[in-house]
Amino acid sequence: MQGSANLNIMLKAARKAGRSLVKDFREVENLQVSSKGPGDFVSRADRAAEEIIKTELMEARPNYGFLGEEGTVIEGIDPTRRWIVDPLDGTTNFLHGMPHWAVSIALEHKGEIVAGVVYDPAKDEMFYAEKGAGCWLNDSKRLRVSGRTKMIESVFATGVPFGGGRYLPATLQDLARLMPTCAGVRRWGAAALDLAYVAAGRYEGYWERGLNAWDIAAGILLVREAGGLVQPIREGQSLLEDGHIVAGAEPIFDQFAKVIREREA
Repeated sequence: MQGSANLNIMLKAARKAGRSLVKDFREVENLQVSSKGPGDFVSRADRAAEEIIKTELMEARPNYGFLGEEGTVIEGIDPTRRWIVDPLDGTTNFLHGMPHWAVSIALEHKGEIVAGVVYDPAKDEMFYAEKGAGCWLNDSKRLRVSGRTKMIESVFATGVPFGGGRYLPATLQDLARLMPTCAGVRRWGAAALDLAYVAAGRYEGYWERGLNAWDIAAGILLVREAGGLVQPIREGQSLLEDGHIVAGAEPIFDQFAKVIREREA
């Protein structure tokens, strides 16, 4: 796809941050056996990636706002546009040497996501979309959501809260209702990639509660531009502010969303 200037800026920033993270990722295995442990190192890698992205984006578009997972907030001179960035989605995977994590960059214009990039450096998969221009993988593969229509043939993804998180009971109840009706549920620990995989037709759907804007902003657009549906779990919620999301391929969406929403009724 021939992208806009803004999309090309996002792609360049994602690749540059990805190269830095891959270099750091190679060190994780060694750090796991050190006395200090890898946690501080991974935090530094995360912050360094965000700084790379911020520098690339803000040098190219100095008037835009910026919201970053690592705490960077810049109020833009142009109040209608801001970047929403997660420099390392899937930190726990990264920390444990598992190659399933991503860089996520979205551009918001007047409250709507108009461009999104999710880059998986370990697999060199670049998912990207612009409003009205479709969803794409790497240089030329147009993505479409799954066409499956039967729940029993469908695979879904979610995030299971860790450490007794607030939404753990609700998620366990969701799983108890959903798992008997489907072909499987995956929990891979990176929301941005879960949404990208829905866009690519690898999952039929994805849901999760309590996410942050930077976890899902880019992925929301990927799914929609691939022909899928993305909604709040409950009517009246804001996707980016509340972070309770259900997304899926259109043929299966109503059946899937009904199961997830049963507890919310």
